[in-house]
Amino acid sequence: MRITRKEVEHVAHLARLHLASEELDLMTEQLDMILSYVAKLDELDTEGIEPTTHAFSITNAFRDDIVEASLEQKKALANGPDHSDDSFIVPRVI
Repeated sequence: MRITRKEVEHVAHLARLHLASEELDLMTEQLDMILSYVAKLDELDTEGIEPTTHAFSITNAFRDDIVEASLEQKKALANGPDHSDDSFIVPRVI
C-alpha cells in the first residue's frame, strides 16, 4: 500500500473535508490504486524523449489577421429595426 488511512485523514483535514469511516476506507483504496498506476509510469524509460504538453501536435486554426475596410456605420445601422444617429435603439431591459 502506497498511502495509509492516516495520510488520507490528514489530507482530508487540510482540505476541510469531513469523511465518514467508510468514505475514508474507499478514498484510501482509490488513492492507492492511482498511486500504483503512477508508479508504473515511473518504470518507463524516457531517456531522450522530449517533454510535451500534448500527445498530438496542435496548431492554431485561426486565419491570419488582415486589416480590411469595415462596414460603413450608416449601412450597419440600416440592418437594425430602429436606430438613432449613431446606435441601435432597443427595448430597455432591467
